[in-house]
Amino acid sequence: MSDGNAQDAQVEMKVNENEAHAAYANFARVTATPEEVIVDFALNPNPFATGVQEISVNHRLIMNFYTAKRLLSALAMTIQRHEQNFGNIELDVRKRVTVPIPPAK
Repeated sequence: MSDGNAQDAQVEMKVNENEAHAAYANFARVTATPEEVIVDFALNPNPFATGVQEISVNHRLIMNFYTAKRLLSALAMTIQRHEQNFGNIELDVRKRVTVPIPPAK
């Protein structure tokens, strides 16, 4: 039974993507302050290089901890669905890369 208060109202969000900018990143760094979570995104042109590499941050996303937790949940659900359909995502590149064995002569 509802008493008609504001808690019963559903909010519908309509997302306008007309001004959205798409970017690819293969590097992300997460830092935080007591009030905010900061996620830096960049393109690492040579992810297998050794030694010191300079990576230029292209995009920085700053959000409060509530939004960060909602993002964490949404990403976890998305990855879980992907792995159910396509198998485990291996993060250790050494376990992902296979070296072809040349044919015997």
